[in-house]
Amino acid sequence: MKILLNNREEEFMKESLSVNDFLLLNKFSFKMRIIKINGTLISKDNYDNTFIHNGDNVQMIYLMSGG
Repeated sequence: MKILLNNREEEFMKESLSVNDFLLLNKFSFKMRIIKINGTLISKDNYDNTFIHNGDNVQMIYLMSGG
C-alpha cells in the first residue's frame, strides 16, 4: 500500500495496518503525539482498531514543551 505520511509518500508491503502496528513497524516510540488519518483525529484508545489503508493521508505531529 502507498500512503502519504506528513506529505511524503511511503510504501508498505501490507494492504492495511492498524495505527498501533504502523507505529511499531516504523519504531515511532515518542509518546506525546497526535495522529490524523484523512483529517480525522485518532485517539490513543483507538490505535488498535483504526486502520490505515492504501491512499490514506496520515499526519503525525509530535508535541514538545520547553522553556
